[in-house]
Amino acid sequence: MVSSATGFASFDTLLGTCAVAWSADGLLGVQLPEVSALRTRDRLARRFPDALPLEPPPAVQQAIAAMQALLQGTPNDLLHIALDLHGVPAFHQRVYALARAIPPGATRTYGDLATELGDPSAARAVGQALGQNPFPIVVPCHRVLAARGAMGGFSA
Repeated sequence: MVSSATGFASFDTLLGTCAVAWSADGLLGVQLPEVSALRTRDRLARRFPDALPLEPPPAVQQAIAAMQALLQGTPNDLLHIALDLHGVPAFHQRVYALARAIPPGATRTYGDLATELGDPSAARAVGQALGQNPFPIVVPCHRVLAARGAMGGFSA
């Protein structure tokens, strides 16, 4: 069952205006900056058409503050941020959990995560899951690299 979005809000970062949508169970999605704050908000609203622009509840305010601090250079693993994973495929959930466990400043490869999942041949599937990551920043897909630590790969 997919959770209904409760609300969404925009917030400023050093990268530009980001946005989040949430339900009672946690964040449903994070939107990275588009060319303008309006485009960012519109893209998130298309992803979560039932969400209303609301004042974020305390847990979401804390998540926003943590993301802003991270994007200002304060190391933070953001593991305290609750995610609403209803409707997210089980394989993706496993990939996102592994990505979230990568400490700030560290990296892994798609193959590393595939091996940890028990299937070294699943590197492409790991990359595809990360390419569909609805929680950028919170699920740090930027910490997962192609073979030999190269930028790019399946989720780029």
